[in-house]
Amino acid sequence: MSKSIPVLILCGGKGTRLREETEFRPKPIIQVGDRPIIWHIMKTYSHYGYKNFMLCLGYKGEVIREYFYNYDWNHNDIVLDLGSKEVRKVGNGNDEADWKIWMIDTGQETMTGGRLKRMAPYLRQMDSDIFMATYGDGVCNVNIDELVKFHHSHGKLATVTAVRPPSRFGELVIEDAAVNVFKEKPQTSEGWINGGYFVMHRKVLDLIEGDDTVFEATPLKTLAALGELVVYQHNGFWQCMDTYRELEHLNKLCANGRGAWQVWNHLDR
Repeated sequence: MSKSIPVLILCGGKGTRLREETEFRPKPIIQVGDRPIIWHIMKTYSHYGYKNFMLCLGYKGEVIREYFYNYDWNHNDIVLDLGSKEVRKVGNGNDEADWKIWMIDTGQETMTGGRLKRMAPYLRQMDSDIFMATYGDGVCNVNIDELVKFHHSHGKLATVTAVRPPSRFGELVIEDAAVNVFKEKPQTSEGWINGGYFVMHRKVLDLIEGDDTVFEATPLKTLAALGELVVYQHNGFWQCMDTYRELEHLNKLCANGRGAWQVWNHLDR
């Protein structure tokens, strides 16, 4: 059964550090194994029952629209009647038939905070005051059920998942499970960093001014200063796809059957 909390995925960036691929397609649609990385991200949430996805589109968003619109055609065995043009799926179909995917244009130049802010009218249509959000270029084997449970347990406005990959991401200074300082992309960093996979109350959107707001700057810093940003520390697998080397690494893990983020293929959670 699908759970009511919607999942926002930021898909609008230009991915300039992966120019080899993003010149032709948006980064979330770049394939890892036999599916785009955004599919892997969505599949993780779906594994835990969260199947209401809201994609914040921007750069080459039409490619993402076309991929999902033609999903059945590309990923099922079909019978095509050339005369009537009737298409019929055969076989077992796919496990994604119950996904609901909102594909919303949030602008070509909009920053991460602005993209979230633009989703406010759609979030108001949801049954839940809580929503989840992540980036469209990072895979993780975080237990989504435990993450949501943790968020509800502390009563604060926002939870961010902290991970331990190499530096160059947003550094979290943590004390007693609370985020005291949020530093985005320091020159050097050790310890925990921002891995995305947020759980937030809709009130967080009130801290975002508009399209030019970088979510990782003022909004997250304000939440930390107010004591409303709490961290969920994830010691497991996390990997972003910022560079071609990282793309190759993820594909190698898939080829070797070592995709630790592919929790849907595991017998246990």
